[in-house]
This record gives sequence, C-alpha cells and structure tokens, in this order.
Amino acid sequence: MIMQQPPFRDPAAPLRDRIDDLMSRLTLEEKVGLLHQYQAPVERLGLGAFRTGTEALHGLAWLGPATVFPQAIGLASTWDRDLVRRVGEATSDEVLAFHHKDPAGAGLNVWAPVVNPLRDPRWGRNEEGYSEDPWLTSVMATAYASGLRGSAPEVLKTAPTLKHFLAYNNETDRCTTSSNLPPRVLHEYELPAFRGPIESGAAVAVMPSYNLVNGRPAHLSPLIARVLRAWAPDDLLVVSDAYAPGNLTALQGYHDSLPEAYAHAVKAGLDSFTQDDDRTEATLGHLRDALAQGLLAEEDVDAAVRHTLSIRFRLGEFDPGTPYDEINDNVVNCPEHQALAREAARRSFVLLENDGLLPLRDVTRIAVIGQLGDTLMEDWYSGTLPYAVTARAGLAERCETTFCEAVDRVTLTADAGPVAADPAGGPLRAGAAEQGLFDLFDWGGGAYALRAVTTGRFVSVDGTTLVNDQPGPNGWEVRQTFRMEERPRGTLALRHISTGCYVGVAEDGVLGLVDDADQAAWLAMDVVRSGTDEAARLAAEADVAVVVVGDHPLVNGRETEDRMTLALAAAQDAVVRAVRKANPRTVMVITSGYPLTWTEGELPAVLWSAHGGQEYGHALAEVLFGDADPEGRLTQTWYRSEQELPDLLDYDIIASDATYQYFRGVPLHPFGHGLSYTTFDYADLRVRLAGEVLEAEVTVTNTGPRAGVEVVQFYTHQQRSRVKQPLRRLRGFEKVRLEPGESRTVALRLPVADLAFWDVTRGRFVVERAPHRLMAGRSAADLRLSACFEVEGEVVPPQSGLLRAADHDEYDAITFVDETRQDGDAVRSDAEGAWILFRQVDLTGAATCVATAGSTEGGMITVRLGDPLYGRPVAAFPVPRTERYDHHTITSSLQGVDGVHDLYVVFENEGVTLTGVDFVSDSGAGA
Repeated sequence: MIMQQPPFRDPAAPLRDRIDDLMSRLTLEEKVGLLHQYQAPVERLGLGAFRTGTEALHGLAWLGPATVFPQAIGLASTWDRDLVRRVGEATSDEVLAFHHKDPAGAGLNVWAPVVNPLRDPRWGRNEEGYSEDPWLTSVMATAYASGLRGSAPEVLKTAPTLKHFLAYNNETDRCTTSSNLPPRVLHEYELPAFRGPIESGAAVAVMPSYNLVNGRPAHLSPLIARVLRAWAPDDLLVVSDAYAPGNLTALQGYHDSLPEAYAHAVKAGLDSFTQDDDRTEATLGHLRDALAQGLLAEEDVDAAVRHTLSIRFRLGEFDPGTPYDEINDNVVNCPEHQALAREAARRSFVLLENDGLLPLRDVTRIAVIGQLGDTLMEDWYSGTLPYAVTARAGLAERCETTFCEAVDRVTLTADAGPVAADPAGGPLRAGAAEQGLFDLFDWGGGAYALRAVTTGRFVSVDGTTLVNDQPGPNGWEVRQTFRMEERPRGTLALRHISTGCYVGVAEDGVLGLVDDADQAAWLAMDVVRSGTDEAARLAAEADVAVVVVGDHPLVNGRETEDRMTLALAAAQDAVVRAVRKANPRTVMVITSGYPLTWTEGELPAVLWSAHGGQEYGHALAEVLFGDADPEGRLTQTWYRSEQELPDLLDYDIIASDATYQYFRGVPLHPFGHGLSYTTFDYADLRVRLAGEVLEAEVTVTNTGPRAGVEVVQFYTHQQRSRVKQPLRRLRGFEKVRLEPGESRTVALRLPVADLAFWDVTRGRFVVERAPHRLMAGRSAADLRLSACFEVEGEVVPPQSGLLRAADHDEYDAITFVDETRQDGDAVRSDAEGAWILFRQVDLTGAATCVATAGSTEGGMITVRLGDPLYGRPVAAFPVPRTERYDHHTITSSLQGVDGVHDLYVVFENEGVTLTGVDFVSDSGAGA
C-alpha cells in the first residue's frame, strides 16, 4: 500500500496552504520548540532539526577554510552591483557545500549582510557595513543578498538576514545605550537601508540590534511589525542577536522577569531566540511560563512559528529536491572563486592621491615595508584563509623586492633582570641568563603586541601567566595586546588590555598579571634595532618604496570596542615619514576597515583598500603596475580628525551636520572620491521633468592617454524648504569603462517621489514645491556640472491641534524616550531650560493648551512664542510627580495669542517627560 504524503509535503500546493497544514499537525509544545535558534526536530512528522545563523559577511566564516573576499566596505567601494551580487552567489555556493556535508554545522539561514549606515567611522564594526549613505547601502546590500538567496524564483538558496535593526553604530556600552532617533533621521536615514533589500525580496530575515532606540530595546521595537513586515513581499523571519533576549531583564532591566520579557519580544515580532547557544531548555521554559501565566497566547506563538516555517519551506526542506542539491565541496575555494576574489580585491582599490608616480614604470627593485607588508588579516566575521597572497608576495612576482616589517626590536628588563621568552612557547621569565629579544607592533590607539624573536610567536596571557605561543592577536577575547604606561626613571608598566590587569613579576621570576597597579613591574624597554631606521635604509636602496600600513581588524576597534581616534598608529606614521624622507618615490598603501589620518604632508601616492582577502597581493600588484585602473571610490567621508565628528552616541545626523549629506567642512577625502590613471571631462548636463520622473543625462569623455574607469555620480540639493535639507544627496551612479578619447552618455531616471522628506507635522513623506539642483561629477566634493529644476509639490501648511512631542522641529538638551513599554515615543528633558520647537503652529481660535506629561520628581513646563529664553510665555504647566509611564493631562489657558507662531515648549526642570501638547478652542475642538 502506497502511503499518501501529507499536504504540507506537496510542492505543487500553495505555500500558505502547506504552512497551514503543517501548523495544524503541530502541538503547542512542538511549536514552542521552534522558537529557539536550535529548533527541535519533530520526528513523528519527519521534521529535522534546524538552526539559524551561519556567518557569511564576505565569504563563509567560522567553519573552516573557504574563499575569503574583501571586507564588506571593500566590496562596496567597487560601486559595482553585479560584482557584489556575484560574490554573494559564490558565498552561497560554499554555504551549500558545507551544509550538504554537515547540515547541523552549516545552516542555510545566513546572517548577512550588515546594513547599518556607517554614520561614524569610529564604530568598531565599521568594516562590516557598506557606506555612510543609506541608499548606496541599500543598493549594495540588495546585490549581495540577491546572490545569497539565489536565482530560483520559488526556492531560496540561502536565507539572508539583515543586521542589525536599528540605529546601531556604537560598541561602547552597546547593550545599555539608547540611540536618539528623531523621526526625520529614522525615516530618511536609518530605515531606507533596510527597505530596499526587504522590499525586493532579496533579504528574507532581520536581526534586531543590542542597543535601545528612544529608550526601548530594539528587540521590542514596534517598527518590526509596523514597518519591516509591511515592506516584505513574503513572510519575514526575525532572529535575535546572540544573548540579546537575556539582556531585556539583566543589562537593560526593561522587564522584571524573563517570561514577561520573552512574551513581549514574541508579540513585538521576534520569531527565534538566540540564547544560551544550543542549550534550549531555559529559553523554552520561560516561554512555557509566559503561556501558563497568560502573558503569551497560542496565536502569538503561531504567528512566530509561521514566519520560521515559511523560510524552511522556501529553502526546499520539505520538497523532494531543489535546484541546488548538486552543489558540493568542489566549489569551495575553486579556481572560479579564487579569480572572483582577485577581481573583487583589484576593483576595490581606491587611489586617494597620486602625483604621477603611479602606475609604476621602469622599476627594478621595490622595498616593501610595514607591519602589514607580508601578512593578511582575518577579521572576526571573515572565513579562514585557504592561502594568503600578501603585498610582498604579489609584488615579488613582478620584480625584485626587499622587505622589512619596520617594527622596533626591543629588550625588556625588570628589577629581577633580563626578560626572556621560553623557547618552547611557555612563560616569560625575568632574571634569565640571556637577554630576550622582542618585536614591538603598534596597532594604534595605545595597543601594542610583542613577538618573541626566539619563537616567532606573540606574547599572550594563559590564565594569568604571560606566555609566547600565539601566531598573533586573535579570538573573541584578544589576550595578546598591552598598553604601556610611563613609570619613573624612564621605565614603563605593561597593562593587559583585555583584563585591565598589570604585568608583574612573581618570586620565581615568571611574568603574570596582577590586579594592583602598585604591584606592576617597572620594566626598562631598550630599542636594539630601530624599525624606522631599517625602513629608511631599505627604502633608500630601492627604486620605489611601498609602505603598507593600517589596522589589525581584531585590535583597536572591532565588535565590542570602538575607536577613540582615526589616527594611523604612531609608530607606523613615523615609518611613513622616514621612508618618504629616504626615498621621494614612496607609495603609502593603507589596508584598513575604516578611514585613517596621517601626519606626513602630500605623499606621491596613497592607495587604500579594506582588508582584501586571500588574493590581496595579486590585486595590489595589478593596480600598482597599471594592469588595471584603480576603480574603487570611497563610500565614506575621510575626515581630517576625529575632532570633526560629533559625539559617538549622537545619532542625529541632521542636527550635528554629520556624514557627507550635512558636513560643512572640507574633508581629507570626500565621499565618492577616487582617482584614475586617466582623466575625464563632463559636458552637456541635461535635466527635464517627464511627468513623475526626473530625467538627466551627462556626457563623460576619457581625455587621458589610457583606458580608464569612471564612476559617474549624481546628487541633488533642495534649495528651499520648510526644514533643513542635505547639502547634497546621492541619487544615482553608473560605472563606465572608456578608451582614450571615448565618450559616453550616462543617464539618470529618478522618481520625483524620491525627493520627499519626512514631514513631522503630518507623519508622512512629502515632496515640497521647491527649486532643486542636480549635480554630476566624480565625488560629493568634485561636482563638475549642475542644473536647476522646479518641482510642483506641496506646501506644508501650518500645524494645529495635537502636537506629538517627538514630532518637533528642533530641540536642545532633550532625550527621546519610550512613551509606553509597547509603543510610542516621547521626550524627556536632560537639563533645566531644555526645549523643543514646533514651527508654524496655527493658534487661531485656541483658548486652552493641554499637555500630557509626567516626572518622577515633578517640574514645570512653559510654552513661549518665538524664543526659548525671551519669548512671551503663553501657557505654563506644573508637572506632578508620577510613575515612569504614568503621564498626566494638565490644562492651561492660553494668554492672548492668535495666528501662526513658532512655539517653544521649555522644560524648567530636568527629568520631565512630555508626550504631547494640544490646543483647544472654547468649543472643545482642536484649534
């Protein structure tokens, strides 16, 4: 007898019907078991185990050797959608290969790409994102996610997950800080990066971020259901970040109990709990308790489970086969993927400066110099390098090379005598018979690493003992870096960065960690070989010096650690100066996941790339020798100093004049910048409005002697507005390859609707009636041509009636907070005299002002006309003492005011929360 398959296993049935059938067969307990990262199998129905979360940011990570592509910010610097898509496709091939070999170890829900706009380059995870521009971020993320999800319309190759929702750009206290998001910043800057990949169906899942947003944990955001799921053409899976659910009661203290917190999370839209690794019982127990206590209903569980099952169905788990079943180990680091890694690395290089030294010509000997000259770095989310073509190796294939790391070789001496390393990699010991030698690496931000010369291994901490057994800084908790603190008589103390403990010397001479600074050993550090001197000598003997500088992705800025400075490490900076002095033909090659600054003036040539993956050295050689035009362009502003940046936790790019859109200074290198080995001319910019579309064309000509690549960029600026508008905003780009003398017409088609801004007075996007300027050129600061056009949009009318406090126009000393635990935003005063401004409020006929406010300490609110200090007061409200979410309605008569005015709501006390003010006529209706 042939057993009939249940309907959920019928691939011809509609997806919704298949999910309905499977849901009807699951018990409540079985459904609860599907709410964890490690989903329990349901053997009676033939459901296997399922796990979310395979890292695939720029290649498959954490599971063994696999093709390593350039970091995400490097991929974006190619400004090439198709290339980024192909990298995503190759990555998904390798994910499938690992999955087919080990389904439990390599799941098909991949946690990539990262779409947080790179608002501040000091963010420790800067290299994980694509751009400070949200639209460009969306474009690149859509391309990469499209490659990950595959081309089959009905079957997902993998299930891409966007990280991290929402307003997440700081590692400093990331689980307890709240990102202040005014409505315009939310809708114009933060949300658009997520919209494109979701709305296109390229991304099918989202991960909330660790931080709070406007006082509410991101994992509990009502925007998950209200906005994200409204964009998604199909079910959207929402997975938590690792251990974030537990933060809801622990670090964040937002709820008193985990059953309460987890119930709130599920109702807000969280479908999968990434908590306690594969130990599911505690999490599932809290969810069962939430059900038993009535905090969670079965229909809430059903909604979450449907999202999860939808992804599993679309991955083909319940079908007899998929188009991707034949992918196997042969694709991992295959020749085609190696070639793609080389292409991506080559096309990501950005030529920042060049006086004609590049491309290199008539070169016999190159001096390769620097800490990064003969090594490739893996970052936290990179794969394991299957091989490494370093700068030195790539250039050595082209000509004679000499090399030095340009680091100081030093000795350390304690009171007990010389410090030496154990030849077997064991403990460091003071009082050794022979003086030990160590190479000192400066990674910037005061972070140093020591490598024992005798073993070639780095000094690390094992327990509390200093040993020398590591290949370099590595791991989640980097235990190989130290700070140097000055002590009397020219000595220093070493402080272990990871633990904050000091290095002391035990009675047996073994170096280990001590808690008390007074117990720290005073060490004399003597330089026996100067790295700068060696670099200068080598540079002087070469035709060209190539100094490779930059960051270590696991040191001085990474997940859990922001940077305090953009400055190149001092020792590396000194090497650049010394080499330039020794050899005027010096190329500085920067390898970093973020913008850097340096002290040497104009250098003959400066080339930047992110950490470029396994083929970095080959790609570098091809660009330096001119086999390829440097076609990368910056996706982030390079500032002259961190002093030009607002506070790291200031997310309001509009008020703080942040990113290229609002920055009023002259950056070191602007957004979109990148030089070519040829020159380009722009001509004949033509602009016209065709119905609801803005059409523009510009002619670009290669005016140089060789073929080259140009990235033609279009920007707009609204010249008159009710609100502060960006100085420039990227609207489109096209990458063109032109032979000498060749011209091409590049076109832009921009829906007029895209010129909208978020109108806080009505809570929607609006296109204003206003003049605009369209600009075309090579970067945000090199705009060759411009043309004006008029848009017949709306005129924003004066506002009246209820004014939501969060929807103000400007503010001072204000924090955005949660109105209730579930929904809504309010504002709270941070100081006496704090204020919010509502522009153009029509008070015609208004007789009474009603405020909804509260304060745990009580206070006073005053409404003034025209100025927060000297404006005439027209209403005043004593605010009673209340509980945190208890907001009282307070009424005040309006004192002789009519017409349209700018209103300042002034908080006379710190700690007063306001949800809104309303203006009512004598009849009781809103004015």
